[in-house]
Amino acid sequence: MDWDKLRIFHAVADAGSLTHAGDVLHLSQSAVSRQIRSLEESLDTTLFHRHARGLILTEQGELLFDATQHMTKRLETAAARIRDSEEEVFGNLRVTTTIGFGSIWLAPRLHKLYAKYPDLTLDLMLEERVLDLPMREADVAIRLKEPSQADLVRKRLMDVRMQLFATPEYIAENGKPLTPNELPEHRLICQNVSATQVSAGAMLVRELMSYPIGRLLTVNNYFGVLQAVLSNLGVGVLPDYLQQDFPNLVRVMPEVESNEVPVFLAFPEELRGSRRVEAFRDFVLEEVIAYRRSRQERGT
Repeated sequence: MDWDKLRIFHAVADAGSLTHAGDVLHLSQSAVSRQIRSLEESLDTTLFHRHARGLILTEQGELLFDATQHMTKRLETAAARIRDSEEEVFGNLRVTTTIGFGSIWLAPRLHKLYAKYPDLTLDLMLEERVLDLPMREADVAIRLKEPSQADLVRKRLMDVRMQLFATPEYIAENGKPLTPNELPEHRLICQNVSATQVSAGAMLVRELMSYPIGRLLTVNNYFGVLQAVLSNLGVGVLPDYLQQDFPNLVRVMPEVESNEVPVFLAFPEELRGSRRVEAFRDFVLEEVIAYRRSRQERGT
């Protein structure tokens, strides 16, 4: 099967238009059309339905597009590994993690990574959805649970717990709750139990909800919970790792906390040896060591 025709087919299927694919490939619409017709003839099938709004893949076209998508991902991986030299770290690295961990813990530390590797470009994808690393939806993931996908290199970084925090200003004005029975006198800030979050956090929220709650504010990620707490709106359920960067926050009800949540760094086996991935992994491990040392010094 002609690789060039497959490349053109993939571009057309991705763009949904001969014209747009031609722009990407720097080919005329007629040249693209001829290649698609030739591919269809060689396969003795129709790959696209033509209509006024563009092109739609047939069932056979969907099968071929799935194959070319896998090929494209593998070629991108090979190209990235070729570009990684033995001495330099450069190029784009796609990193995915949760909104809370990415915005509260990871992003504030990235200046150290950029200072060491100024030619490295990060695409930081913060979302609760678990991206498919073997399918190269991302290069590296930091996940608050052990990855279940096969063919991944994984490293356990640390454990976190969800705890309760408030600002000194809030406590000065509203008092410091000592037990969950005092929650009716305060506003609880947390994620909704139905929101996507680590199961240990959801279990802690359910436990707190079993007590009478005076007022409630729910946010769909921990970064939003943190901003509400910093604005003196109430007592928030937050991960313990924020204490290093927000030392003025006061932990309340210290006996109340979630079970441990493991934090893993993972990347596809095929990226083992990538200088970009190695540089990011080593940076994260150094920061985790510094984080652990800081916790030991604080005695937490």
